[in-house]
Amino acid sequence: MSLPIVKLIAQRIALGLLLLFAVSVLIFVGTQILPGDVAQSILGQSATPQALANLREQLGLNDPAYVRYFRWFWGMLHGDMGTALSNGQDIAASLGGRLKNTLFLAFWAAVISVPLAIILGLIAVRHRNGLVDKFISGFTLASISLPEFFIGYLLIYFVAVELQWLPSVSTVYDSMPFLDRMKAIALPAATLTLVVLAHMMRMTRAAILNVMQSAYIETAELKGLTPSEIIRRHAFPNAIAPIVNVVMLNLAYLVVGVVVVEVIFVYPGMGQYLVDHVAKRDVPVVQACGLIFAAVYIALNIIADITAIVSNPRLRHPK
Repeated sequence: MSLPIVKLIAQRIALGLLLLFAVSVLIFVGTQILPGDVAQSILGQSATPQALANLREQLGLNDPAYVRYFRWFWGMLHGDMGTALSNGQDIAASLGGRLKNTLFLAFWAAVISVPLAIILGLIAVRHRNGLVDKFISGFTLASISLPEFFIGYLLIYFVAVELQWLPSVSTVYDSMPFLDRMKAIALPAATLTLVVLAHMMRMTRAAILNVMQSAYIETAELKGLTPSEIIRRHAFPNAIAPIVNVVMLNLAYLVVGVVVVEVIFVYPGMGQYLVDHVAKRDVPVVQACGLIFAAVYIALNIIADITAIVSNPRLRHPK
C-alpha cells in the first residue's frame, strides 16, 4: 500500500474520531437543555425540596456541565454507560440485546436490498431508456417518495391484516427459532428494503452509465463484445467505488434509521428502547443510544471512504 493511501486513510480515521467527539458534545448539550428537571421526573411532583436536593447531589447534577460531560464521556470510553434513571437497570446490559436485535434486522434488510439494488441497476443500464428501465426507475422512485411509517402501515394493512400472511407485531426473544425470528422481522425488513432500494439502484445505474461513456467502452464494442459482457466485464468493475460509497451510506441508515420502523412494528431494538426512554426523560439512556448510533454511522462512513480510496486506481498506481 502506497504512502499517499496510508496518509489518506489515517486522515479519514482521525477526522472520524474528531467528529465523534464533536457529536458527543452536541448530544450532551442537547440533553442538558431539555425542559424539565431530571430529579423531579424521578421522584414525582410530590417530592420535597430536600429530597430533590439530595437526589441532585447524588446524581452529580450540581457539578459544572463540563465536569459532568467528561465524567460521562470517560465512562462511555470504558464501556460504563451508567444506570437508567427510570428503572435503575444497567444501561450497557439493557442495550446489549437491543443492539443485537437492531443489527439482526439491519443485516437481513441489507442482505435483501444491496444485491437487489445492484441487480436492478444493472438491468436498468442494460435496457436504458426502455420500458424496463422506466418501470424500475418509476417503482423505486415511488418507494423512496413514501415515508417509512406510511410504507410500514401499508404492509401491515395488506400483508398482516387483509392477507394474514405475516404478523403485524415483530416480537422476538433470545430462544426464538431462526425461522420464526425471520418471519417476525419480515415486514420491518421489507419496509427498510423499500426505503433504501431506490437510492442504491439509481446510484448503481448512474455510476455505470458514467463509465459507459469512456473510450475503452467504445473499444470493447468495436471488439464485438455484447452489451451484457461490456457491462459485466468493463463498466461495473470500474464503477465499484461510487457504488460501494452509496451502499455503505445506506447500511449506516439501516442501523441508525430504524427508529420509526421499530416503533411501528413494536420491534425490541435500540430505536424502540430510545423512544421509550425519551418519553420518560431518561437522559443517560438517551445519551448512550445517541452516541452508539453516531459511532455506528461514523464508522460505516469511514469504511466507505477507505473503500473508495483503496479502490481508486489513480491512488493505487500513481504516476
